[in-house]
Amino acid sequence: MVGEAAPPPTTPLVPPGSSRSEKGIPLHHHPPVRAIPGATFPIPRKGSCFCKCICWTISLLVLLLIIIVASVGILYLVFKPKLPDYSVDTLSISDLRLNFDMSLYAKFDVRITANNPNKKIGIFYEKGGRLSVWYTNTRLCEGSLPQFYQGHQNKTMLNVSLTGQVQSGSTLMTALQQQQQTGRVPLDLKVHAPVSIKLGRLKLRKVSVLGECMLVVDSLASNNLVSIKASNCKFRMKL
Repeated sequence: MVGEAAPPPTTPLVPPGSSRSEKGIPLHHHPPVRAIPGATFPIPRKGSCFCKCICWTISLLVLLLIIIVASVGILYLVFKPKLPDYSVDTLSISDLRLNFDMSLYAKFDVRITANNPNKKIGIFYEKGGRLSVWYTNTRLCEGSLPQFYQGHQNKTMLNVSLTGQVQSGSTLMTALQQQQQTGRVPLDLKVHAPVSIKLGRLKLRKVSVLGECMLVVDSLASNNLVSIKASNCKFRMKL
């Protein structure tokens, strides 16, 4: 019929399980969250701070290493360091004989030239420097190097007296006499020199210069200036 009111809606305006707020806005009630047996949730790790500390430490060490390498490179470019070198000028034998106990006594006098080729580096020769003469694997004699300071581009001549005694030296003496008949006696002269480097006014820590000169001489006669027929020297630095 015309004019009759429409029937009320049968579908509820508010879903079941919901309620209205004071303003008429429906509020949804979520079911309570239930714990699931065996389920795990992420927990902040205590080791994360430790890992960060390790990363920062490694970064600082790398940075420090870069700074050190850069500083060494700059010093190298500024001072251009070179190893000192040595040459054997003369070798004389004051004494070489067998004692009554069959030990071999040797006394050599050596004059060497120490050369500092550096333009901006001075060298302090410290206490404990040694110079020795060897035949094959046997040390015949040994002496001390003097303490002194060597300036820039300086050559200094050093006279060193070497003495030594070898037990059971009869076999060694026989070998030396047989070698002497050929006119070519091989000797090995070794240098161990503890030095400190001076850069400008800065004196650095002590290092060691190690040298070895392979000599060939004509004779080992006592009270005789030996003729050096060949000499080959090599040097290196030990930190």
